[in-house]
Amino acid sequence: MFKNTLDYAIQLDKEDKLAHLREEFHIPKDKDGNDWLYFTGNSLGLQPKKTRGYIQQELDDWANYGVEGHFEGETPWLPYHEFLTDKMAKVVGAKPLEVVVMNTLTTNLHLLMVSFYRPTKKKYKIVIESDAFPSDRYAVGSQLKFHGFDTEEGLIEWKPREGEELLRIEDLENIVEEEGDEIALLLIGGVNYYTGQYLDLKKIADIGHAKDCVVGIDLAHGAGNISPKLHKSGVDFAAWCTYKYLNSGPGSLGGLFVHEKHADNKELPRFAGWWNHNKETRFNMRQPFDVMDGAEGWQLSNPPILSMAAIRASLDMFEEVGMKDLREKSEKLTGYFEYLIGQIETDRIRIITPSNPKERGCQLSIQVKNADKNLHKKLTENNIITDWREPDVIRCAPVPMYNSFQDVFKMVEILKDLL
Repeated sequence: MFKNTLDYAIQLDKEDKLAHLREEFHIPKDKDGNDWLYFTGNSLGLQPKKTRGYIQQELDDWANYGVEGHFEGETPWLPYHEFLTDKMAKVVGAKPLEVVVMNTLTTNLHLLMVSFYRPTKKKYKIVIESDAFPSDRYAVGSQLKFHGFDTEEGLIEWKPREGEELLRIEDLENIVEEEGDEIALLLIGGVNYYTGQYLDLKKIADIGHAKDCVVGIDLAHGAGNISPKLHKSGVDFAAWCTYKYLNSGPGSLGGLFVHEKHADNKELPRFAGWWNHNKETRFNMRQPFDVMDGAEGWQLSNPPILSMAAIRASLDMFEEVGMKDLREKSEKLTGYFEYLIGQIETDRIRIITPSNPKERGCQLSIQVKNADKNLHKKLTENNIITDWREPDVIRCAPVPMYNSFQDVFKMVEILKDLL
């Protein structure tokens, strides 16, 4: 059982086998040189100290080799994306064939929908969560319009029940059972950005496939946070960013998953560029288009190396630690956080994230009664970096790679004083 004391938090940090990782990150500091209490890895992860060296290596190779850097140096640029594939596949639970690092999240979702959203006059509707991240809503809405459908008629929302914040899987089952003959695509956030709810991807895939619907997942808040086991889930495709829990820097490249069952389907419609052409004949230049198998077959252009260098630095850390140990610490860290918040005697706040650790990542969403944003502002003034989401939620993500049990204890003590 947890204890509500600083000594206990210190003891938990001493027992934490991942505690040393904190020293491998740059922790922002206040004007007095004290570490911020940083709880926004769900928005932008902190910078690993080794990132600078990885990027500097590529700058040096550019300086020393010029164009020959595509073939020379420790990490030649021509196959650079391949240096990321195996490690990224482990993070999301996929086969290397199914994963590629490319573009950014919404761009990848559109490219995937070119292939997997193939509406007919009867079967054209798209299902999303009612509180999906706005970019997903805009993306699917624009896809409906592009294909000539009305957004109001074509977009189906999977909503929480009246008076609830969390989604129930049986409600999705009912939607698909009733309207499945008209649904072409389910595009669901694997971890909801607002509540932090981690949804059962395999169950969602089974529900959709039972009615011949394609199933896609937005893993922006899942990659590097939970263990989604994408291959085993059976979902058709997924996409994610890397600048949140994967600590690759603002606006960095995203990742893409296409299930193995689609790997060699050359009949799937897709946009083409020279980087999804067969790499054996890519530089012959005058060859007819010959698409590559697997997720690489969705690439378009040669990759931006400096962004990939930052991703490689991060993935090397994930490879060293492994998602199993990260998830173990994450569950304990959020469990302690939840316990401490529960010790505060107030009716002004409550946690809307699932209490079951298996149904959440490392984010806890704190709902503020009467939507008092001043509480968030006061936390910021106390160098506690959280995230406010309208209308009434403070999102806090103690990230297992760099947050400590003392961070959590100190944050809740200040929160208690402010309340």
